[in-house]
Amino acid sequence: MGYWNRFPRYVPVAERRAKALRQAEKFRKKSAGLEPVIVAGRTIASSWWGKSWNKNLERYADYSNRIGRGRSYVCNGMVLDLKIEKGTIQAIVAGSQRKPYQVSIRIKTLPSATWRLLVENATGRIESMQGLLAGQFPEELKELFFSKDQGLFPKPAEISFDCSCPDWASMCKHVAATLFGVSARLDSTPELFFTLRGVSVNELVGQVAKQATEKLLTKEKVKSKRVMKTTGTGSEDIEALFGISMATAEDTAATPAKRRGTKNDKQSSCGVKRRPKNAALKNKDKGNVLKPAAPVKRKKTRGI
Repeated sequence: MGYWNRFPRYVPVAERRAKALRQAEKFRKKSAGLEPVIVAGRTIASSWWGKSWNKNLERYADYSNRIGRGRSYVCNGMVLDLKIEKGTIQAIVAGSQRKPYQVSIRIKTLPSATWRLLVENATGRIESMQGLLAGQFPEELKELFFSKDQGLFPKPAEISFDCSCPDWASMCKHVAATLFGVSARLDSTPELFFTLRGVSVNELVGQVAKQATEKLLTKEKVKSKRVMKTTGTGSEDIEALFGISMATAEDTAATPAKRRGTKNDKQSSCGVKRRPKNAALKNKDKGNVLKPAAPVKRKKTRGI
């Protein structure tokens, strides 16, 4: 009987969650600005960035057997505070003791050469900032971001951590819960991933847009094949193409301008006299009005 008493008492999930809430309430009273990790249900992360963060940790043998220890902790609300900054993750995690534990994780920033290569390969594949943060981009770009060697996600050699708990394991459940908490935080604020890796998401989208603009400007400088090449003057080529004769500037200057006709003009623009509207015509020389001749009356003669 005494042998079995050496094992710790099993604590139900509801009791552990209630304990974490009490500890969080005490910390809120003592210090302001806490940012707890809240997970609804059993799914820790649902976005592409959050899921990829967890997959990246689970695909390495160093973490695959240890990372699962913190899953229940983060689901039960044991991560009382989580803050992400450039190259660092600071967390407060509740445990078996009355005082919660302080967790510090350091992650190396992304090498500049890797970042430049990612920006070059992402040219023309990212449509907007919203699409990038929502994980809405081509599959080949997702594979590039998730690559082990030249991707965005950190490798075990780039991660170091420390916890104030007495657990001697290299990765305790408090550290594992913090790493899982990062994936949950990326669901709501995915831009923190780029902050953690020491790169700017605006730079990625901005460089992609800039390179796309430069590419369009380069295309505009290239002459189109549809433009007609001229051998002499432009007018000679047009005359030969359409079979017409075009007037030159000298011909236009030598031709006198024609005056528009008025109501008093006797001739039209074609040089033909206008027909009078009335039967009577005026004679300018005599000043008389010409009238139509009277009919000739014939005399009647008697027969002999």
